[in-house]
Amino acid sequence: MEACKVSVCVPTYNHEQFITQTLDGALMQQTTFPFEIVIGDDGSTDGAPALIRRYANQHPDLIRAFLHPHNLGPQEPREFAGRNNVLGLLKACRGEYVALCEGDDYWTDPFKLQKQVDFMDFHPAYSICHHNLRVIYEDGSPEHLFNTPEQKSDSTLTDVLEDRWFIATASTLYRNIFREQDFADWHHRAASGDWALVIQLAAQGKIHYLNETMGVYRKHRGGLSNVHSNVNCFFLKNRREMFEAINAWTDYRYDATLQRTIARYDEQLNRINNI
Repeated sequence: MEACKVSVCVPTYNHEQFITQTLDGALMQQTTFPFEIVIGDDGSTDGAPALIRRYANQHPDLIRAFLHPHNLGPQEPREFAGRNNVLGLLKACRGEYVALCEGDDYWTDPFKLQKQVDFMDFHPAYSICHHNLRVIYEDGSPEHLFNTPEQKSDSTLTDVLEDRWFIATASTLYRNIFREQDFADWHHRAASGDWALVIQLAAQGKIHYLNETMGVYRKHRGGLSNVHSNVNCFFLKNRREMFEAINAWTDYRYDATLQRTIARYDEQLNRINNI
């Protein structure tokens, strides 16, 4: 396979009803550079592996499929579901850049990758480029955009450490620093693996927002966001511990920001414990 500019990273588990839309959204990308699709199925028990195998056979020059016969875990706690599959998949990405798209989301703009790579190539001080997404709901709730009109075009590590969730996973393209370096030692203890990834990247460079809607974020009963909720005590405690670890990791240069973030988690935990 030709050396690729971008690795499209697709972790998936029991996404039979979604995965064709995900892969079609990646395969339709029109670029001036080579890219690969690196997909890891975490021991799905539905028909997803067969669909992925069919796509891989049809596009052997584009798709590298890791079809794990058993779920890689960890099985407990449930907030860490899929962690081992994701971390292994990220390390398998060989591109200069990595574009994330979980197996239940999809892209709608055939020039998405080209637009993001063009920006990153000409702006080496940036480590992440993201864009807007439509958010749709399985239960029929009204759809909406992920980012508000107030979303600023450039952000920094401080914005991320304020814990405002403004980077949708399926919109993220990042400079692949993990080809040469390992994840931070606190990453494997963090339930919020995508936010842990963003924090490490934001420590390396700025974040740019393209004000275009180029994909869809799907909310459904099987999504991990239903477990990672603001009423889940384990998850809230884990997030608090993550930000404490990050404070030490950054040599307390962002202590004022992080103390405010940690205090908000204390308030949420106190409210839940007093109910």
